Amino acid sequence: MLPPPETLRVHSPRVACDGASDIPGGAALGHPRVWLQIDEEGYVDCGYCDRRFVLIGGVADHADQASLPDHAAGASA
Repeated sequence: MLPPPETLRVHSPRVACDGASDIPGGAALGHPRVWLQIDEEGYVDCGYCDRRFVLIGGVADHADQASLPDHAAGASA
């Protein structure tokens, strides 16, 4: 398995992703904003950009991210 292109550790189980919030030029370079919910797996992947969000202190925190399968469940517009 390949690791996700970018992994962000977050404090909240509900996160928003637009694919470009940290890129100069902003949302024009990203994708529509989606809200993602981290469940008992401890992480969630954005269905647009594959950015992975890992809950700090959750079961996936400090795990080998390349060994975890894609987990895009919980995405909503």
